[in-house]
Amino acid sequence: MTTPADVPDVRDPEQPGRLLTIERDALIPLLRGRAGEDFARPVAACPGWTVRDVLAHCSAALTRVAEGRFEEGVFSPESNDRDIADRAEWSDAQVVDELERGMGAAGAAIAGADGRLDGLALGEWVHAGDVREALGEPGAYGGAGLPDALALLARITRERGHVPLHADLDDLDEPLRLGESGGERPPGRFIGDGPTLVRLYTGRPVDGAAAFELAGVEAKELNIYG
Repeated sequence: MTTPADVPDVRDPEQPGRLLTIERDALIPLLRGRAGEDFARPVAACPGWTVRDVLAHCSAALTRVAEGRFEEGVFSPESNDRDIADRAEWSDAQVVDELERGMGAAGAAIAGADGRLDGLALGEWVHAGDVREALGEPGAYGGAGLPDALALLARITRERGHVPLHADLDDLDEPLRLGESGGERPPGRFIGDGPTLVRLYTGRPVDGAAAFELAGVEAKELNIYG
């Protein structure tokens, strides 16, 4: 199990790619053979986007990273919309094919980017959770990739000087420390499971999530995308 001492500030360059590979092996089989109406389902976490839109966005982003095309502004809302539009004539299977390739190929590029793209790997894993939830599949924001996702989240929030939080997680034997340490503000406290913590940090709905306790910090302060 992961403990605070096991989540070092020193970056593990293989971790983002490992997270993507784990999610690829779990998500792609869920998508193969799905009916067209499943790809047209709305995604609650991404208003205005369908499952297909989210998958097209993810596949385009990962392909661009794998090919070394991640210049400034490339992940702007306008760029995301163009990526989705560029794939409008593709079949659902073609979008899934590109996503599968991207999740396997982008890891090496992310590993060599000195941490600049680690947050993108975490975001792609979160989007996979968005898709799982839209399809009614279990394991949204959890599963085998959760330990790596939590470790990435902890390091990213520390590097960004995010609000400090002490998390007692059902999924881990020891507490997890997130956000800035050594500041004047005392850490907030979270008690609950890992997927719910991920939801809070990524601005995903917690309605219907497992019960949790949050003290000393507002939920909106945790959102790394806010």
